[in-house]
Amino acid sequence: MLTLFQHPMLPSCRFIRLAFGENGEELELIEETPWSRRKEFLALNPAGSLPVLLAEGDVSIVGATVIAEYLDETRGILKRDRRLLAENPMDRAEIRRLVDWYLVKLDSEVTRHLVRERVFKPMMPPELGGGSPDSTAIRTARANIKQHMKYTNWLAGSRNWLAGPRLTYADLAAAASLSVLDYLGEVDWRENNAARDWYARVKSRPSFRSLLNDRVRGISPATHYADLDF
Repeated sequence: MLTLFQHPMLPSCRFIRLAFGENGEELELIEETPWSRRKEFLALNPAGSLPVLLAEGDVSIVGATVIAEYLDETRGILKRDRRLLAENPMDRAEIRRLVDWYLVKLDSEVTRHLVRERVFKPMMPPELGGGSPDSTAIRTARANIKQHMKYTNWLAGSRNWLAGPRLTYADLAAAASLSVLDYLGEVDWRENNAARDWYARVKSRPSFRSLLNDRVRGISPATHYADLDF
């Protein structure tokens, strides 16, 4: 069994968990706090970033998109119509664009700030940046959610899955990101019916079950978080 160093409130880590789940492969999960910078972890990844996959031969593979490419090259090419990357180069480009949209753009404008202010700062020691949440950062992130939800709603309403006719890495990246925000009760699904219906389909997949069981110390999930019929 491969090992994933991760944190349950980081979308990039959830993305990799979903990807391996869709490939029918379990991972041993080791929770790593991003600010702790353990010597043992830095030996695997000097940058101290997550996720990190300890693959065959105890080789470290660092970063969500790098791990996803490794997974596709070693497992995905055998999945045929269940492959999470498309065969066509242009289709692959669209999948990669959307993975970047959710794991980079949405993260930089919304998720990273809400997780840091609401989840990480209360747990971090003051000398590492812990303390009271920054209300301005929270308000700005919340204001940015609306445009991202409108875009997701448009994608879900105009395509069967976000990047085309079948489930791909794009759906997993989006679902991983929105699941973090949904845990925190930051998503208003009432105004985005197409996005809600799409998310319900992804949320109902077996690969999603472990995410629905995630819990963070001191923060309970939104009441509908684990509800498949929300």
